[in-house]
Amino acid sequence: MVIPVPEADGNIAYYESLYPGEFKMPKQLIHIQPFTLDTEQPDYDLDTEDEVFVHKLKKKMEITFLQFEEMVDRLEKGSGQQAVSLQEAKLLLKEDDELIKEVFDYWTRKRKNGKHGTLHPTVKQEKRDGSSTSDPYVAFRRRTEKMQTRKNRKNEEAGYEKMLKLRRDLSRAVTILEMIKRREKSKRELLHLTLEIVEKRWVLLIDVQVFLFKSYCSDASPLSQDNFHSGN
Repeated sequence: MVIPVPEADGNIAYYESLYPGEFKMPKQLIHIQPFTLDTEQPDYDLDTEDEVFVHKLKKKMEITFLQFEEMVDRLEKGSGQQAVSLQEAKLLLKEDDELIKEVFDYWTRKRKNGKHGTLHPTVKQEKRDGSSTSDPYVAFRRRTEKMQTRKNRKNEEAGYEKMLKLRRDLSRAVTILEMIKRREKSKRELLHLTLEIVEKRWVLLIDVQVFLFKSYCSDASPLSQDNFHSGN
């Protein structure tokens, strides 16, 4: 098996004419401003039946294919599973009443004749009564059975619940230890304060005793001198 490979060409002059070496980096990128704002395109697309209807409707009033698509798109987005009424359609659409009535009647008939009830492609979801659980095309179905974990793995549901319980117990143990630490710290501070109070009281008691002793001595010394002079 041979892989075809193009031959290399050594024409340097031709290469330099295509890719000049004097390139300078511009200071800013190239910006292009659009001339008009891009209009939002409708999600609904015409089919053959719609084209036939629009051609017939053009004979009586003015309407384009894009206008018809926009009208049907607004009706579909404003309806959901249940179609809107004619009065509600007049509030959604901005065209003339006659044109709105013609398009509304056609849209209503087409929705009734359709299989899915809506003209927009929608995701089939489960009904509230649970009657569509056996349909394989239903998306986002609720789980009816408990999820079974693989037996050859250790991360079973029971083990997972035990790990959660262990984590919760460890968190409580950490909280209790923090509270015990704060309690012991408060008890230590209380002990230091009690010791300081006892020391202050002891110092005060000594000062009072010294003061009383000095007062007693000062009062007793004149009396002893008077007794000495009277004896002489």
